[in-house]
Amino acid sequence: MIAVRRIAATATLAALTALAAPMAAPSALAATPGPDDASFLKAIHQGNLEEIESGTNAGRDAKAACTKKVGAILVRDHTKLDIGVKELAAKLGVTLPTAPSPAQRKAIAAVQAKAGTSGYDAAWLKNEDMGHVETLKLIDQEVSTGRNSQVRAAAQAARPVVARHLELIRACERKIS
Repeated sequence: MIAVRRIAATATLAALTALAAPMAAPSALAATPGPDDASFLKAIHQGNLEEIESGTNAGRDAKAACTKKVGAILVRDHTKLDIGVKELAAKLGVTLPTAPSPAQRKAIAAVQAKAGTSGYDAAWLKNEDMGHVETLKLIDQEVSTGRNSQVRAAAQAARPVVARHLELIRACERKIS
């Protein structure tokens, strides 16, 4: 039932947007985030929060030097990325969540349960690999279908950073295997 309401609300919003589009100036339309653009900003922000926390945990709990190094890089880069996300969201009037999602919290807790064991590094790297793959999919979706040019540009700018993280994670996985 909720899904039906969401589809109906989205269809109504799309219809209203289509009706209002001829009346809106092109620059105003480009500055208005669509529902997917706002969802993207929220999801990316939560991802950044998760990466900052997870990277901090790796710096404290990892055994392998490469895991600690990758964790520090994630903290540094996701902190920088999140500054831009917060600025763009504020500019566009998008309210961001204040914490990682429940699924992200669960993933962090599962990895942290292995802190102090030999399995921590492998679990942390596996979680990061999966997270960065999903983030790249989300970014690619925004780049190809996002309505707001500023949000699409932010996604395009973040893509090489996230892709580089995935390379570093996989190199560390190979190193400790």
